[in-house]
Amino acid sequence: MPNMPTQEIPLYDIKPLLIIEDYSLYYFIAIVTVVTLIVLGIGYLLYRYLKMKNRFNLRKEHFDILNNIDLTQTKKAAYELTEYGATFASDSPRHEKTYHDLLEHLQKYKYKKSVDDFDSETLRLIELYRGMIDV
Repeated sequence: MPNMPTQEIPLYDIKPLLIIEDYSLYYFIAIVTVVTLIVLGIGYLLYRYLKMKNRFNLRKEHFDILNNIDLTQTKKAAYELTEYGATFASDSPRHEKTYHDLLEHLQKYKYKKSVDDFDSETLRLIELYRGMIDV
């Protein structure tokens, strides 16, 4: 072909440009959003778990103290049973009744200079009360 100017060349097989819809940006944004929400959700649940795990539990502490009271030191044990047992007294009417019965039996071991060892009925009530407690 001789040097023909481009405007004069007949072009029959070239078609106009087509608009192709590209949704990949929307897919990418959706995937990033979903992954971010999942990561934030897992982070929140982990935070709540660690917060609950490390939280101070007064009932558990008092339960451990009640189970480790030295019953050979009668006067000190009577005061500790009264103090730490009160935490669980309002759990149910049965707990409340047993706690008040225990207090009546412990009364004779308090407010005196020297006291005897616990009698068998008081020891039975102490063990019953310890066994009733749920933490």
